Amino acid sequence: MTLAIFDLDNTLLAGDSDHAWGEYLVEQGHVDGVWYKAENDRFYSDYCRGELDVIAYSEFVFSVLAREDADTLAAWHAGFMAQKVAQMILPKGRELLARHREAGHRLLIITATNRFITGPIARELGVAELIATEPEMKSGRYTGKVAGIPCYQHGKIDRLQEWLNLNNESAEGCWFYSDSRNDIPLLEFATHPVAVDPDEALRAHAAANSWPVMSLR
Repeated sequence: MTLAIFDLDNTLLAGDSDHAWGEYLVEQGHVDGVWYKAENDRFYSDYCRGELDVIAYSEFVFSVLAREDADTLAAWHAGFMAQKVAQMILPKGRELLARHREAGHRLLIITATNRFITGPIARELGVAELIATEPEMKSGRYTGKVAGIPCYQHGKIDRLQEWLNLNNESAEGCWFYSDSRNDIPLLEFATHPVAVDPDEALRAHAAANSWPVMSLR
């Protein structure tokens, strides 16, 4: 089955769900507002430049998950979906997903943002298959550490290859949509790379390689 693969943040969403989660925690008073906002913004700037220390950032995000129980985190995430994510979901993104679904393609979201944040978003978008950075869990609680390979830059290819092997699938003929310079490795891997509302570096790379560029905004 032909795969249609989608980045999530700033591609199907009008914004970054990882960064928005940090903003939500600050707004709700769940973290030390001044320090957490500064760190959240610093990491996001690093990401936008393609210079993120993905382990350090993931452990920063996961430290909050590790200190709370599952019921508390579920309640927080429900508020996050209502107050932040609902406004970020792009109607044209839903339409793009629908076109690939109607074409009989298997839909897959692949994102550097962790599964705790993105699992409910993927479900809201009607996409059953998700590859994301995995927070480690032991005895039903988050440990604050990353499990396996972070789903970032070249790590996305590694994680996709794992998924292909587990699901007896092939990447032959696949589509991949992304906005970010961080996804250039996977865009080069894909049969049909598409730059979506691309950042400056990806726009230049797409032009140099004659990749299609589209907007979902």
